Amino acid sequence: MAPTLDRDIPVLIVRIGDYAPHHGTTGLIRSLGRLGVPVYTITKSGRLPGALSRYLTGSFAWPTTGLEDEADLVAGLRRIAGRIGHPAVAVANDDEAAILLAEHRDAFADRLIAPAIAPGLPRLLADKQDLHELCLKHGIPTPHSVCPRSPAEFDEAVTAIGLPAVVKHRAPFNRLRTPVVQSTTVLRTREDVEKVKRAMAGPGRAATVVQEYLPAEATVSDNPPDWFVHLYCDAESRALVCFTGAKLRAWPAGGGITARGLALANPELAELSTRFCRSIGYRGLGDLDWRFDARSGRFHLVDFNPRTGAQAQVFRTTAGVDGVRALHLDLTGRPVPQGTQIDGVELRVEHLDLAAGLVTRMAGHRAPVRAVDTRRETAWFARDDMFPFVVASTRFAGLAVARGVSTVAAGVRRGIDRSGIDRAQGP
Repeated sequence: MAPTLDRDIPVLIVRIGDYAPHHGTTGLIRSLGRLGVPVYTITKSGRLPGALSRYLTGSFAWPTTGLEDEADLVAGLRRIAGRIGHPAVAVANDDEAAILLAEHRDAFADRLIAPAIAPGLPRLLADKQDLHELCLKHGIPTPHSVCPRSPAEFDEAVTAIGLPAVVKHRAPFNRLRTPVVQSTTVLRTREDVEKVKRAMAGPGRAATVVQEYLPAEATVSDNPPDWFVHLYCDAESRALVCFTGAKLRAWPAGGGITARGLALANPELAELSTRFCRSIGYRGLGDLDWRFDARSGRFHLVDFNPRTGAQAQVFRTTAGVDGVRALHLDLTGRPVPQGTQIDGVELRVEHLDLAAGLVTRMAGHRAPVRAVDTRRETAWFARDDMFPFVVASTRFAGLAVARGVSTVAAGVRRGIDRSGIDRAQGP
């Protein structure tokens, strides 16, 4: 079963930041293209996996980094949208795109159809410290977080929070501007702390946040520690669809994006997520990351991406609706059919899961338990759309294996916990 979408209104997937291509883009293209909706995407190059999907109507090569002047980005996106020849539903594929579309919505109104979200809200949600403060204001559990402005304040923050602690970019959409750390990092020793302090002392360094570390002690068969929520909120901030799932394996191992995830109903998490979105007046697609703290028995929000997420394709309702289909239906004036989440679908991101599995086995960590009644789906491989898989395999296989070897080597050097790889909380 699938809903009937308006095939006269195309979709433009908007990318602004300079990121490695991920399977989420291909999932979006297939979800809409299989229902006959014309789909266009912005890419760095026409040779990227998603750009070769049979369900893609057209692509626009626009190699931006997110560091360009905003006026140039607005003008460039207007030119691309104008080439489609018909107002298109805009789908943000990264934080930079979500922020640009929200803050300059009026400039695109004649060419792009987007949720009427408060202009400054996506920037607040993508900023780790601002998200923390929003959570405190609206009663949503979140790890304790501090934003130090100097190496001395960083040292004080780590001392106050205690080791282990987590350090992240404050604003990931600015991470290309002299980052202090390359990705979310768990600090376990004073040596780790001193290394970050030295990086902070450099000129023009991007802001960081220091967060309380929530231990990942639960097991997959009991209560998975890491969860994700995908939803779509309408103009009244009502969640027309809300999906919950568990992260079974990540890449890089323990602290990165989902390499294997499972669609699994979690009413408590769905209620927390939809309540938060209503409280802040959120509209559009959202991707939220949560961690379960076994010590308190509560879920903590660790990340809110104001856009679609890479693992969205694992979710669908019994009415055939996923997040991007709900967005298209709603923004084109069509009702979103009612349905319940289909549980037990396991998404495997082929090359990432292979590398993550290799790392966790070499580190002596237990593999995720797969329930007997789950149905496995692959992120890249599709019998009716083979080219993205072929290109992705060629492009990523060598990189993934190399990263796995370096991760294991780094773990040995740091004396990683003998039971396995540390799990960092959130991207």
